[in-house]
Amino acid sequence: MHFNLLTLFPDMFPGFAGQSLAGRALEDKKWSYTAVNIRDHARDKHKTVDDTPFGGGAGMVMRADVIENALLSLPEPGRLIYMSPRGRVLNQQLAAEFVKTPALTILCGRYEGVDQRVLDAHGFEEVSIGDYVLSGGEPAALIVMDACIRLIDGVMGNAETVSEESFSNGLLEYPHYTRPAEWTDAKGQVHTVPPVLTSGDHGKVAKWRREQAQALTLARRPDLLKK
Repeated sequence: MHFNLLTLFPDMFPGFAGQSLAGRALEDKKWSYTAVNIRDHARDKHKTVDDTPFGGGAGMVMRADVIENALLSLPEPGRLIYMSPRGRVLNQQLAAEFVKTPALTILCGRYEGVDQRVLDAHGFEEVSIGDYVLSGGEPAALIVMDACIRLIDGVMGNAETVSEESFSNGLLEYPHYTRPAEWTDAKGQVHTVPPVLTSGDHGKVAKWRREQAQALTLARRPDLLKK
């Protein structure tokens, strides 16, 4: 899978996506990226990428013509998305959709945003990572990348790891435990692992995990159960 990043700050990439398992997958060419500096595609001597908004108001708006120049420089733009708090909220299902495309172009806005005309002209999909506002689209783009990269075949190693995670089956993930089986915290309180997990009965373990996932989802995200 290839990611195209249209940004004013190309040095922000690959960021944390170049570390750990994702970084190893990048070295193994399981995914790749191109960070395009939008400013390089401005045609005036000052490399102007923004201007004041029509109708007045605070802030500046990124220009449609400059963004289009940057977009048209890509040999394979693929699916186009624009990181925006007004967009469709990223979830596991959407990340799985993105992974099916060979190339994903992510437009990272700055200032007050981008001229709506370039989004309309090229059919950008607007995608949000949550109900809050960031200084720019780059951190959000990295989150989209990370959500996708870990779904690429061979990145996580064990396919079961992905299939059992939160949201993959519509539920939050069950609790996890590891050695030591009995642990005393700094306050002197003793904590033990639920006995079912050390029983060796895989059927009971699976049932316990399913029940835990359902209980956690009901308590914390009942909206997921409604879906």
